[in-house]
Amino acid sequence: METTKPREIMITNEYFREYRRSLGFSNKGSLKDFFGAKDIIPAIDFDYIRLLNRRLYEIIDRVNEVVANEIKIDDLDAFKKENIDLNFEIMEKNNILPVLNNQGRRPEEVYFSWMRGYVTSNFFLKALEMIFAVEISKIKLIGDDDLKNVETFKRTPKADLEITLNEKEKIRIEMQSGFTGINDIKQHKVLEAKKVFRDSGIHTLAIHFDLFNGQVAFLKLDEIEDNDVNWITRQQMEGQTVFNIEQNYFIWKITEKPPKFEDLIFD
Repeated sequence: METTKPREIMITNEYFREYRRSLGFSNKGSLKDFFGAKDIIPAIDFDYIRLLNRRLYEIIDRVNEVVANEIKIDDLDAFKKENIDLNFEIMEKNNILPVLNNQGRRPEEVYFSWMRGYVTSNFFLKALEMIFAVEISKIKLIGDDDLKNVETFKRTPKADLEITLNEKEKIRIEMQSGFTGINDIKQHKVLEAKKVFRDSGIHTLAIHFDLFNGQVAFLKLDEIEDNDVNWITRQQMEGQTVFNIEQNYFIWKITEKPPKFEDLIFD
């Protein structure tokens, strides 16, 4: 018994375009967003944001209470206003908050994670003054985060800071903060540091603040070997390759006066 085939109909790309136009969409991306409801931006929970900002205040209060006297913040209210309140206002005004997303996390959570790292890095600028024997005004910000522009608000491998030592030698500083007791360096940070050193001869120093345990690690990213045993796959980070910071890299207790850069010994 013969089976009959459906009558062949010529379905062309032009038909696809006409069909999408008949639905009211002139491009594929807009239709994908429509079907996936990606064009519906959830409202930001500002009550939640206020609680998160309050937690940032509390983190700074508690850390400031325990660090060495030499690096305490004298005017905490002014510090919070400049580094938390003002930045939140800038992000809110420029509609940055709704576009903060990462692996499906809520924008409020991404905001808190970013701000927590930003605020703690600024908290320890006073420590950098002592470590490198330079004034804060001499510490150059070179990171790529932009709080005012949705298009340029990005996370890149570029280090956060650049310092000129002895008025001639430059060094880049990658400031990191850890809050869980797990201390890693993402692979792309190391690759970028090696590229910078190849291109310009400038070293990149990672300073990792483990606030969970009250200790700080120092390591030159461009000198990490590709076959180092501390390279691991971190399943908690979507299987990313990271460099796990061994305990012997941690040489400063934040409850004590910070060390001098010239006294640090790098193997």
